[in-house]
Amino acid sequence: MAIDLKIDFSELGKIDPNDVSKWPAALKAIVILLLSLAVLGGGYWFDTQDQIAVLKVAEKKEEELKDVFKVKQSKAANLNAYIAQMDEMKLSFGAMLRQLPSKTEVPELLVDVSRTGLNNGLEFYLFRPESEVPAEFYAELPIKVRVSGNYHEFGTFVSDLAELPRIVTLHDFKITPNSSAKNSDDTLIMEATAKTYRYIEEED
Repeated sequence: MAIDLKIDFSELGKIDPNDVSKWPAALKAIVILLLSLAVLGGGYWFDTQDQIAVLKVAEKKEEELKDVFKVKQSKAANLNAYIAQMDEMKLSFGAMLRQLPSKTEVPELLVDVSRTGLNNGLEFYLFRPESEVPAEFYAELPIKVRVSGNYHEFGTFVSDLAELPRIVTLHDFKITPNSSAKNSDDTLIMEATAKTYRYIEEED
């Protein structure tokens, strides 16, 4: 059966709003359509809109979790390599610590530094250990040094210091002509700070 959807606007004033059964079919269809749109719009505004926002947050979180998973998966895949690298670092660190003198070995090391200079033909004008400078697990022992010699002797002195079984470093170099020497062209004065390092033991 066909439904006439034409509206006679002249009859709209005669429509009883309380008796929907007597409304024209076209008007009923329009009202139903408007109500349906209103329900859909209200549902979107009060419910679906929030759900879409929650969905977007969840999708973003999912991407972040995927990235975290990829990083952790990579670490897990290389776990054995990391363990081997850690063991190697521990060995290297232990070897470095063994190069730091203990409290009882420091005087011997100072003698070694002095003897190294004398063996290379240097003349000491100053050899003065300074106060310790504590750091995290070690202490610096600066030694003010002032010696005379030539470039070759200075070079072999520095090279021999590097070959000592304990760590010794030189800082704040200053080389000037030795004006008091008979042969001032060849003899120089070197001032520097030699630093050795002492391992801070637990009882310290």
